[in-house]
Amino acid sequence: MALSFQRPGKVICVGLNYRDHAREAGLEPPKEPLLFAKFPSALIGPGDPIVLSALSDQTDFEAELAVIVGERAKGVPRASAFDVVAGYACFNDVSARDLQRADKQWTSGKSFDTFGPVGPALVPASELRDPHSLAIACRIDGELVQQGNTADMIFGVDELIEYITQAITLEPGDLIATGTPAGIGAWHDPPCWLRPGQTVSVEIDRVGRLENPVIGAGREGAR
Repeated sequence: MALSFQRPGKVICVGLNYRDHAREAGLEPPKEPLLFAKFPSALIGPGDPIVLSALSDQTDFEAELAVIVGERAKGVPRASAFDVVAGYACFNDVSARDLQRADKQWTSGKSFDTFGPVGPALVPASELRDPHSLAIACRIDGELVQQGNTADMIFGVDELIEYITQAITLEPGDLIATGTPAGIGAWHDPPCWLRPGQTVSVEIDRVGRLENPVIGAGREGAR
């Protein structure tokens, strides 16, 4: 099933949701999900270019599993959480780390135009009954830079939906980005930032491969 890429009302992201990612950051695993927003205007589709900004020279990648909401959901118990899931896709939570650190919050550094690649298609929930045992990886120009498994998530998809819908009503088309495993560019030695001319891909077992070129700021026809 192809994604339409009509902008959802909400893109809800989850921070530090992999045990190995918390360890690499030297942080304690959170007791409850750490939620933040990414503006829907950041979303692009497969093959669309990630356009780097002149405001940042530390643009990072984050391979993630995206959950696409299929129906209006409020106060959903964990036992029935999967009933509101339409399907799954690959997601790249592209992040300007220097801006993220400078303003002490995450929304602006993660919401630049083109910083939310998603795709390549929506895998219906009926075809992926268990999203908690999927290999996930990121490659730059074919080189493996990030690798993990959704089994390492601290809070599973059902737990996230239960937690989110206690306070926030989910609507059809809303996207939940479930967090990233260890291996983000900021923690490489030396750091591994995205650069013009590269191609970055997010690969998730049974979900697909999302591939996007990286271009510099000011390129005509970027979108």
